[in-house]
Amino acid sequence: MAQHNEVTFEDEICQALAAQGWIYEPQRKAGELYDATRALIPEDVFGWLADTQPQQLAKVLKPADSPAEQELAKKLLLDRLCKVLDKPATKEEAGMLSVLRTGFKDVAAKFEMCQFKPAMGLNPQTLERYSKVRLRVVRQVHYSTVDTKKSIDLVLFVNGLPVATIELKTDFTQNINDAVAQYRNDRLPRNGKNKDEPLLSFGRRALVHFAVSNDEIQMTTELKGKDTYFLPFNLGDDGHAGNPVNPKGSATSYLWDQVLQRDSWLNIIGKFLHLQVSDKTDPVTGERDLRKSLLFPRYHQWDVVNQLIETARSEGPGHRYLIQHSAGSGKTNSIAWTAHQLSSLHGAGNEKLFDSVIVVTDRTVLDSQLQDAIYQIEHKSGVVVPIRGNAGSKSAELTAALTARTPIIIVTIQTFPFALKAIAESRP
Repeated sequence: MAQHNEVTFEDEICQALAAQGWIYEPQRKAGELYDATRALIPEDVFGWLADTQPQQLAKVLKPADSPAEQELAKKLLLDRLCKVLDKPATKEEAGMLSVLRTGFKDVAAKFEMCQFKPAMGLNPQTLERYSKVRLRVVRQVHYSTVDTKKSIDLVLFVNGLPVATIELKTDFTQNINDAVAQYRNDRLPRNGKNKDEPLLSFGRRALVHFAVSNDEIQMTTELKGKDTYFLPFNLGDDGHAGNPVNPKGSATSYLWDQVLQRDSWLNIIGKFLHLQVSDKTDPVTGERDLRKSLLFPRYHQWDVVNQLIETARSEGPGHRYLIQHSAGSGKTNSIAWTAHQLSSLHGAGNEKLFDSVIVVTDRTVLDSQLQDAIYQIEHKSGVVVPIRGNAGSKSAELTAALTARTPIIIVTIQTFPFALKAIAESRP
């Protein structure tokens, strides 16, 4: 590959994704597909709905209607979808992540906008729907509703909904800092006329933005102009920052070869990403401080969770593993993601491997963080139960939770001896 040729770099990534099942149509310009006002690809939205939910779609696009009536119905349905996407992202029923996980409602129908891989492979209909998920990569997307000259190198879509943007820089002439600067200075969520750019607005369309060079990757989930904060998304290089040299090509090829592999990418959207909401009121002034952050796993978090899950799947219960981490490495979220995926883990014969997952921690704040993260992923209450002794003895609470096979049980180090005793006494 000519290192200085950004177009060739784009082409390499797109061809690699196409080989993994992504839709890539180089003969079609982005403008033929992309609706900049709505910031989505209508063709894929309706293609997904027709493939997977034809009965629900028929309630809106009635077969007896004229072509003009059907076009109007399509417009109204897209407008309804955008209205839900454009609501301020909260824990549920608004924003891109919620729409992908729980769908949206129209006046006459309820639509699911994605199917994630089920824990068990026993339902052929669910597996068939999963196989029909449309992943698409589009080059040079002119996203702005004001400045038609502005374009983003690559945009990634799931069933017509944009979930990620990528700015590329080849290291022969530029580096990762140039891509980061481009996001901070030129990829603004509000344009020169002080109107929102839907594609770049926090939580409403793209969930993550990657700055990518041949040597390094950085990412952010919220564009805030010069205040945009990027995190590294690198492998690490023998204890140092960055990535090891790749003799076969770009050092960052793990992004499109591993992370964007179809199953991996959908698993990240379905089981990793979550919105963290902090809502506090100052006891003195009474002022409310509402903060939202969208958490996307860094590479080391994604990698360690995957390794633990796959090892547990192949080796089964009864083993010990040690994970070395540093301060500020995001271990709380790594614990949450691991615990959740272990709680629903099934073996090769579709048998459930663990009745309950017990998380032992010295941080009581983990209770609420785990419950919040897992509720967004699972969308069910009661998946996480902290043992606090509020309703009686901790032993009784633990025994009840274990007997009920509560998916995830949280105990502190001080409470752990009670857990061991409860486990021993609950055995037949």
